[in-house]
Amino acid sequence: MGDPGVLGLARIPGGVTREKEIHMEKDIKLLIVDDETRFLQAIAKRLMKRGFDVRTAENGQEAIRLAEKEKFDIALLDLRMPGMDGGEVLRILKEEHEFLEAIILTGHGSLESAVELTKVGAFSYLPKPYELEKLVEVLKEAYQSRLMKKFEADKAKVEKILAISEGESPLGILRRLRELDDARR
Repeated sequence: MGDPGVLGLARIPGGVTREKEIHMEKDIKLLIVDDETRFLQAIAKRLMKRGFDVRTAENGQEAIRLAEKEKFDIALLDLRMPGMDGGEVLRILKEEHEFLEAIILTGHGSLESAVELTKVGAFSYLPKPYELEKLVEVLKEAYQSRLMKKFEADKAKVEKILAISEGESPLGILRRLRELDDARR
């Protein structure tokens, strides 16, 4: 395959294949949250060199504020931070951002915390120190998972819209579409 950022042909559900190559990192908007400033700067720099679109936060509150202003595909969260820990940040982000994937990166983890955070919605749980290649691989997998979840949700919405359009007047269709859209908020 050559370039590790190139996945080759993109498989779209239903067997359709896109012919151009994909450089996934350029599409991935990543929020990294860690209270260790030097570690945060180092990991951000390494991932930006790989082409990821990276924003950083040094604590949970800052991460929540950033996520209110911008949409992210993936959050990379340190588990232990003063104030709001990574688990609490994960819970808030998952409530507010349905398709966001989260990866917990920590030097203080246990099997119990890994299981608990996976139940809350963490995509993966990686130890510090991390291997960059493994981290990049998990980030790509998380992004693919996010895309599939979004695709399935969009597909379900289209099916509802098609069902609404059968046998309804144009005004009735508009009312039902507004109800459908309001239900998502």
